[in-house]
Amino acid sequence: MLQISNLTYLIEGRTLFENANLSLPTGVKAGFVGPNGSGKTTLFKILQNELAPDGGGFEIHQRARIGSVAQEAPATSDSVMDIVLSADKERMALLEEAETVTDPNRIGEVYTRLAEIESHSAEARASAVLKGLGFSAERQGEPCANLSGGWRMRVSLAGVLFSKPDLLLLDEPTNYLDLEGTLWLERYLANYPYTVFMISHDRDLLNKAVDSIVHLEGGDLSFYRGKYDQFEANRRLQMELNNKQREKQLEQLAHMQSFVDRFRAKASKAKQAQSRLKRMEKIKPVSAMFDEHVSPFTFPQPKRAVSAPIIDLRDAATGYGETRILSNINARIDPEDRIALVGVNGNGKSTFAKLLAGELQLQNGYLNKARKLEIAHFGQHQMDMLKPKQTPIEHVEQLMPYDSEAKRRSRIAQMGLNTSRMDTLAENLSGGERARLLMGLITFSGPNMLILDEPTNHLDIDSRDALVQALNEYEGAVLIISHDRHLIEATVDQLWIAENGTISVCDYDLDTYQRSIIGGKGDKKGDRGSNQSPADRKKDRKQAAALRAELSPLRKEIKALDALVSKLNKDVKKLDDELGDPELFQNDQSKAVQLGKDRADILQKIELAEADWLDKTDALEKAVAEQAAR
Repeated sequence: MLQISNLTYLIEGRTLFENANLSLPTGVKAGFVGPNGSGKTTLFKILQNELAPDGGGFEIHQRARIGSVAQEAPATSDSVMDIVLSADKERMALLEEAETVTDPNRIGEVYTRLAEIESHSAEARASAVLKGLGFSAERQGEPCANLSGGWRMRVSLAGVLFSKPDLLLLDEPTNYLDLEGTLWLERYLANYPYTVFMISHDRDLLNKAVDSIVHLEGGDLSFYRGKYDQFEANRRLQMELNNKQREKQLEQLAHMQSFVDRFRAKASKAKQAQSRLKRMEKIKPVSAMFDEHVSPFTFPQPKRAVSAPIIDLRDAATGYGETRILSNINARIDPEDRIALVGVNGNGKSTFAKLLAGELQLQNGYLNKARKLEIAHFGQHQMDMLKPKQTPIEHVEQLMPYDSEAKRRSRIAQMGLNTSRMDTLAENLSGGERARLLMGLITFSGPNMLILDEPTNHLDIDSRDALVQALNEYEGAVLIISHDRHLIEATVDQLWIAENGTISVCDYDLDTYQRSIIGGKGDKKGDRGSNQSPADRKKDRKQAAALRAELSPLRKEIKALDALVSKLNKDVKKLDDELGDPELFQNDQSKAVQLGKDRADILQKIELAEADWLDKTDALEKAVAEQAAR
């Protein structure tokens, strides 16, 4: 279906692709993965001739129809259904021709082709796609102008799915879907009859909807058969074999070089030495393979304790102006609660988050917050908080006006932005980098609770894993709104649902909820699922936190020894610089002797510190192994 040959593309002097090659078989469903900013979306633009490569090229099957979601559907008076039906260009052209054609032979051809593409069932098929993406029968007849930007993106997605192109290009399609829509899309793509090439960082989607993975790394493309977990395992094995081969080659080269160095000058061995030199020139060690470095997330721990419950809601109601969105909310949140809020888009999840964050007023009922409670709210609309013409340094400067430049940069580094990005305008940062900056700014003062509304939309898979780790280390309360099942399952122990105009606490787990969506409503309460109960997961999370706390003093000692050895090595370098002065021994011999003694003392301290570091590192490894065996 797709053949990429020696593709090269540069942007602003940075190489995104260098002699990249890929053969995508017809009929495969391939997930396209790689770090944020590596060039995945750029490749899609090249394939659609929106960008021209700097070298090489590509070929797509001659008769293949390509489909992609370029932008949201226009805000016109056309109905949602009409816009989706119009996405099938061939059907629309045939219907238009059927109204005017007069040649009997051509009339037969037109109606034969309309029958072949099942034109008679087009509206039913379009309705099924729209329903799967969350559009009720009533909403399918609404003008597209009545919809928000996110819902118009769904209309565009519905259109391209309905038209069933031979090569379906999807760029993060779940970013504007809720969990229900994501589950439907997962099943739809798994049964799609043609070729799919999809950029995604959703681990579950990549494990259930695709049968192969295309990996972009270092400007090159690699094709792997299998789902994402299989790809990870295969790549890990490939890295190990590759690096072992490299080590063997380097050892072989070192042995040959040693022979050459020893016998090059001896006449009896000169011929053999020359022969080994020629062999060395032919050995090209394979490149070392390493995991891409992923900057961690760091959320400051709550600075002050607050009493339970931190939030108490009784018969609470809220909405916008005169419009009520949610009512009869009865719930409480305690200081260490971990909650996932699920439900169809439009049912009030983000409205509830805004109510808790103080961005919406209570319309009725009772809402009480603990004294001095501080809440950090991350929402997609809050990206507007960032000033496009300011750098991360300038954003942080407002929060650290009296601190040094070094301290500000250190704080930004904790957000996961490297040195070069600290001086980049916010408008030029990637979506993932802006998300990191915003999370760092809103959690700056150590809040008691995090409310995260779709926090993973702009993050690659490794960054999502880093977010999971940071949330599990954070000691405050967390409420997450997300379609990312991996994030939910790895970080929360309670499930709440927005439906029927209210927020309810669920007594079932995520697996049960997913099955209820796939198989119809059913009786959720009667099926607890096969995984751990929420109480068990909460207990496990607390045990993990206790184990981390148990090893924390040892980790701090190791970190302190690292810092000590680093400082002592710097002291040795300073002394070496002084002792390297040839005039020192002539002008002040006693000082030179003292410097030599100081150097010997420091070297001894380094030796003792390194021995202590080794002992403590061994002790930590043993303790971690013992904890894992418990």
